[in-house]
Amino acid sequence: MSLEPPPTEERVDLERIVGALDDEGCREIVSALEEPMTVDEIAETVDRPLSTCYRKLDRLTEAGLVDEATGVRNGSHSKSRYVTNFERIAIELDENRELRARVDRVKNHVLQLWSEVRREF
Repeated sequence: MSLEPPPTEERVDLERIVGALDDEGCREIVSALEEPMTVDEIAETVDRPLSTCYRKLDRLTEAGLVDEATGVRNGSHSKSRYVTNFERIAIELDENRELRARVDRVKNHVLQLWSEVRREF
C-alpha cells in the first residue's frame, strides 16, 4: 500500500505557504476573501494601505493561495479581482518523513471569479 497522496491532491512549496500564513496581514486578507474582491475593497475591509495589500497579495499569489483575474470595465482600465483558491491546507509527513503541505483546492473557483468579474459590465 502506497502512502503517496492521491493524484488530485497537490504538493506545494511548504516554506511559501507557511511563510505567507505566518504573516498577520496575509491571514487577514485570506479571511476577508469570502468572494472575489478588488484591491481597493480588500484594503478597506482589512483597514490596511493599498501598498501593503498589493505586497500581501503578491505573497499569497506566489504561495499559490490566491488567484487574480483581470477584467475590463466598460472599455476603460482593467480591474483585477482576487479570490482564495483553497478550502483546506494540511501539513503532513510524507513517506520519507519530510514535511509537505497539501492544499485542497476549491472546485470551479475560476468560473466563480470570472462570473464576478463579468458582473462589472
